[in-house]
Amino acid sequence: MYFMMLLLLGWGLWGLLTLILWIWALVDIIRSRFESDTTKIIWIVVVILLPVLGSILYLIIGRNQRVA
Repeated sequence: MYFMMLLLLGWGLWGLLTLILWIWALVDIIRSRFESDTTKIIWIVVVILLPVLGSILYLIIGRNQRVA
């Protein structure tokens, strides 16, 4: 019983962190400028369709594509 509660709490925490990362990535994409609107739209679609992987890819690749 105790193990199950810890397991559920861990998954709940993982889900919350994933949700925060996903929302942060979407907000950052929407507020940022890119060289073209197509790039912005592609990143939005990638992050929506692949929430965890898309958000991580945006952090690694997409943030470097923004215009200052």
